[in-house]
Amino acid sequence: MHGVNPVAPAARPSSPTVPPASPPIASPPIASPALSSPATAGPPATASPAPGQTPAGEKHAPGTARALLRLSRPYQWAKNPLVIVVPAVLVHRSAVHAALAVLWATALFTLASVAVYVLNDLTDRERDRLNPAKSHRPLASGALSPRAAWTYLAGVATALAAGVALASPARAWPVLAYLALNLAYSYHLKHVALVDSFVVALGFVLRAVQGYLVIGARPSSWLLLTVLSSCMLLVLGKRRRELLDVAGEHRPALAGYSVQLIDCLTMISATLTAVAVGIYLTAAPEPSGAATAFAFLTLTVSVFAVFRYLQVLLVGGGGADPVRTLLRDRLLIGCGVAWAGLFAFLS
Repeated sequence: MHGVNPVAPAARPSSPTVPPASPPIASPPIASPALSSPATAGPPATASPAPGQTPAGEKHAPGTARALLRLSRPYQWAKNPLVIVVPAVLVHRSAVHAALAVLWATALFTLASVAVYVLNDLTDRERDRLNPAKSHRPLASGALSPRAAWTYLAGVATALAAGVALASPARAWPVLAYLALNLAYSYHLKHVALVDSFVVALGFVLRAVQGYLVIGARPSSWLLLTVLSSCMLLVLGKRRRELLDVAGEHRPALAGYSVQLIDCLTMISATLTAVAVGIYLTAAPEPSGAATAFAFLTLTVSVFAVFRYLQVLLVGGGGADPVRTLLRDRLLIGCGVAWAGLFAFLS
């Protein structure tokens, strides 16, 4: 300040004859503007919480229950009964005890899939923030704290353990195998190209095996192959959209894929699906006239469904979410209605 008081500056003498001004009254030191200014005045700022963390002393927001429901992905639950009920329908087990057994198996796999969804979102929340299609998820967006998600996961696991214990672990081994497989998937296998897709498809094979076990029927290898190849078709379609829509930082396994490779694998899976379902439907030792007609019509609908999905994937740019694709496309819904009508007529 060069000796000048910033609050009350002393008057400089106009000529040597004017007596010097009285000594200025001492004033308290003024802090540097860099340390104190009107712009920064006020109560100290509170550090904002990191994404996904609840501020200290703050109670859970009213939207926590809604965030937990979104975390559970209820729209994905439909694929559990769709796969588990297939064996009961194909072997014509419609008794009450068979229906209750299928319902029990569906409930167990729904709980298991919810546990897997929560664990995947917990381990992937940082990568999901890089993916525009997944950044809105409760954990990635910060709408739900990791602590709340872990607590919810513990509750789901407890309910699942109780359900398995009430029945028999021997009858529920596909559920336990599904959990073990997806535990390895969540922490390592999802980063390995091709293995990640097979693990997802095998989860549906285990659902079909569970459907056979609860009704006491022997699994058909051709039907299991149909489930595996058709699910590979759907998973590869999803990988293809991920490869085209975003760079791939959110899913390291995409580095092991290319559009050309996925297109080749998609065609193989589609062909294998059509062949496997054809062999399964015509494998009866002495097919009657009605059974032959049923097999032909079912195979025709199945092949058309494969063709339509390939059209949606390669021409329409769909396939990013297989469940929504299957439930929203009118022609694919029509195939499902036709299958249901054929099975109902045969029963």
